[in-house]
Amino acid sequence: MNQAFVYDAVRTPFGKFGSGLAAVRPDDLAAHVIKESVKRAPGLDPERIDEVVFGNANGAGEENRNIARMGTLLAGLPVSIPGTTVNRLCGSSLDAAIIASRQINAGDAELTLVGGAESMSRAPWVLPKTEKPYPAGDMTLASTTLGWRLVNKAMPKEWTISLGEATERLREKYGVSREAQDEFAAASHNLSAAAWDEGFYDNLVAPVPGTDLVRDEGIRAGSSAEKLAGLKTVFRTEDGTVTAGNASPLSDGASAAWVGSEAAAGLLGLDPLARIAGRGAHGNDPQFFGYAPVEAANNALAKAGIGWDQVGAVELNEAFAAQSLACINAWGIDHSIVNRHGGAIAMGHPLGASGTRILGTLARSLQASGERWGVAAICIGVGQGLAVVLENVTASAGTSTGKA
Repeated sequence: MNQAFVYDAVRTPFGKFGSGLAAVRPDDLAAHVIKESVKRAPGLDPERIDEVVFGNANGAGEENRNIARMGTLLAGLPVSIPGTTVNRLCGSSLDAAIIASRQINAGDAELTLVGGAESMSRAPWVLPKTEKPYPAGDMTLASTTLGWRLVNKAMPKEWTISLGEATERLREKYGVSREAQDEFAAASHNLSAAAWDEGFYDNLVAPVPGTDLVRDEGIRAGSSAEKLAGLKTVFRTEDGTVTAGNASPLSDGASAAWVGSEAAAGLLGLDPLARIAGRGAHGNDPQFFGYAPVEAANNALAKAGIGWDQVGAVELNEAFAAQSLACINAWGIDHSIVNRHGGAIAMGHPLGASGTRILGTLARSLQASGERWGVAAICIGVGQGLAVVLENVTASAGTSTGKA
């Protein structure tokens, strides 16, 4: 079986809802990171790209259903390069990387460009079609920005609650306090700000032409649990804990990464960063979607043949502080190895782009630290989780002092 490697990763700064990137179409966001990826590969003949696989959670608007193909064409790549779009909601772009890695393993491809894009600012409203034209009653527009819409009446009511209410139930089940959530959220902001100040993201982020955004827009340096404690709860008034401060915001952005075989190094003119050593998926009750990464990551580690005691870095997408803490506590790992360079509560969570963001951040984090093993994990609405285990190729060659 051929081994699959991550060679490079790049993303846009993530913009706040209705703000820094709101004027940019999602297919243009995808085209931007595709062009940047090609630009960063000095040896590449674009004709050698076997496929573009992108994630997108909406698909109902300017994405034109297949954002991978649209972005590839808008980026000016050869029309011979096929493109497919994956929709596993929040996990879409991590799923794109998983799918591409399987293509590499099977020998069906040598070089793939994976990623994802989402403009939650530009997500359209939709109107359901009726059995007959011109109904006599009123019709209601449904927002496609986030969450359930046009719900099937056969779905159990406990499954179709809001993501926020689901998180409240999750934190009740696993005993996550408001104070712990606010402390985690403040750390997300401060770690993100420090990582930007230290230059960690300089090689990972490419600003979008025609916009003024050069950093992730949602970061609030100097955040503290005490400040966040003053925010009102959103989903429950009396016994709620989830606020705008300890949840990820609505966001816009795109991300991409090269996934290829060992031979792809010659095609790209780049050395690999990390090997994709394990993959895992898991499903559970939809109202406890935030807990699904627990078993997804455990499955990925088992397939990689390692345990949590060997993992030196974790990138866990922070949909909510409560669900992140529930996962970290279930794994029994040191909190300090998780999201060292900040997370989605601060930087934002443009649904289709977040999976490749955490994958690329993890690869660069392992490269910077020299640690050998890392896990990228993400929760997904409607009760799913995905995870990927990366092995730092430099550390695996024995030239690092990182965890073996």
